[in-house]
Amino acid sequence: MKKVLIAHSPDADDIFMYYAIKYGWVTLKDREFDNIALDIETLNVEALKNTYEISAISFGLYPLIKDEYALLKTAVSFGEGYGPKLIKLKDKKLKRNFRVALSGKYTTNALLFKIKYPDARIIYKNFLEIEDAVLNGEVDAGVLIHESILTFDDKLEVEKELWDIWNELSGGGLPLPLGGMGIRRSIPLNDAIDYENTLTSAVKVARDRKDELSKKLLEDSLVRIDAPTLDKYLELYANDDSVSLSEIQLKAINKLFEIGYKNGFYDELIDANDYLIPSEYKKQRGN
Repeated sequence: MKKVLIAHSPDADDIFMYYAIKYGWVTLKDREFDNIALDIETLNVEALKNTYEISAISFGLYPLIKDEYALLKTAVSFGEGYGPKLIKLKDKKLKRNFRVALSGKYTTNALLFKIKYPDARIIYKNFLEIEDAVLNGEVDAGVLIHESILTFDDKLEVEKELWDIWNELSGGGLPLPLGGMGIRRSIPLNDAIDYENTLTSAVKVARDRKDELSKKLLEDSLVRIDAPTLDKYLELYANDDSVSLSEIQLKAINKLFEIGYKNGFYDELIDANDYLIPSEYKKQRGN
C-alpha cells in the first residue's frame, strides 16, 4: 500500500474538501492517503521547496512553482462577490503609508493588495493573529482571510473588499481566484490522474453529503467555528463550483496571472490551461 501525503490548510473549506478521504468515504486501490494541515503561507513556502507531493497553494503563487507542480482541477476556492477583507478600527483614517498585516508574501490577497496599496508598510503574520494585531494597534489595518471574514470583532470595520480591488484590476465579470491544489510533476502521469480523480470524487461526495460531513467535523472539533457559520462559510468557498475548474474560473486564473505579470510579480506570462493534468491520457492509452 503506497502512502500519499496531501498538505492542506486548517481552514474549514480545505478540511471539508479533504475529509471524505480521511473518513474513508472515498478510496483509491493500493493507495493510503494521509494529510497534514498547515497555514496557507507555510504551504506556499514549502511548495517553493517542492516539499509535498500534493499541496494546497495560493493561485497567486503558482507561476513561481510551475516547473515543479501541475495544477489540479479540483478543490478550488473562488470568491464571487466576496473574498478577503481589509479591516481597520472603526472611524480610523488610514494614511497613504499605513501599517498592514497580511497573511503571507505569496498569497493571492497579498498580490492584489500590493498593487492597490504600493506605499503600505507590510508585516506578515499567521492569519489567526491578524485581527488581534489590528485591535491592539500593532498595525493600522489587516487583511482577513478564511473564516475570519465572517466573525471579526464589532470594533472593526471593512476599509476595502479585496473583491472590489479584483474587479478594478480585472475589469469585472470574473470570479476571484484564491486557492487551489498543486501536484508534483515528478509523479507518474497515470498516478497523478488517479489522485486528481480521487480528490475530485472527495469534493463531490463532500458536497453531496454536506450535512453529514459538517456534523462530523463539528463533533470531532476539526473546525474553529459553530454550525451556522460553518454552513455559511462552506457555501462561500467549498461549494459546487469547487468540484472542478470551469472555463470562467480558468479565465479568471489567467487574468490573475496577467495582472501579476504586468505589475512585475512574474517573469513570464503563462496560460493555466497549459499546466493542468492531461486527464485524457489514460483514455487514449486504454487504461
